[in-house]
Amino acid sequence: MARYVTTDLHGCLQSFQHLVEQKLKLSPQDELYVLGDYVNKGPNSRGVLDYLMQLPQWGYRVICLRGNHDQELLDAAQANTALTWASTTDRQLTLNSFGVERLGDIPTPYLRWLQELPYQLEVPGWVLVHAGFNFRLPPTEMRQDWHSMLNIKEFVFDASRLQGRRLVHGHVPTPTAEVEERVKARTGAIGLDTGCVYRHNPELRHLAAFNLDTEELILQPNIEPDYPIGVK
Repeated sequence: MARYVTTDLHGCLQSFQHLVEQKLKLSPQDELYVLGDYVNKGPNSRGVLDYLMQLPQWGYRVICLRGNHDQELLDAAQANTALTWASTTDRQLTLNSFGVERLGDIPTPYLRWLQELPYQLEVPGWVLVHAGFNFRLPPTEMRQDWHSMLNIKEFVFDASRLQGRRLVHGHVPTPTAEVEERVKARTGAIGLDTGCVYRHNPELRHLAAFNLDTEELILQPNIEPDYPIGVK
């Protein structure tokens, strides 16, 4: 059995499928944790959600967490926010993937699935979250600060506030070489977002998977068909 973590798929279905099926060769005995941001920016948001929803039906052990883009899509579709959830380019790519013209027309099963996503997860030795934590808060408040879990971009890691566990997160696109260095150094907090969706950026454009047991980093280049890229 192996335990893998990956994050920030952003509609990059072909890259994610290749990572899961060819690089990880995921088996029903393995566990795969995905740390959010399934939608927006990339070419096939709906395809990513379909695949993630199907994997458990096929017998695979997959646990998905909530990301800020998932929350923004959910809020906008439920008319809880103004329509500022994505750039014009991103918005059109996402709507096109669902075959709809309005967010409110996204089929209910997708919105229900997003609504049920947890914000964080503890597994032996590790805490998993999309963006991170505000370690300046008392531990109890820190673990209930949903906004920071989805959106924080900078923090000073404090293992004592996670009962000695290390942290894996995504959210901030980070050059692949920098992620490789942090994994090699066995840092307390490891950010795995290697910016797969930014396919023209040679320092990014990878999906990264991390083996929680061997601490091996597995990289999958972006192999999506051509698509326009919005602003970060």
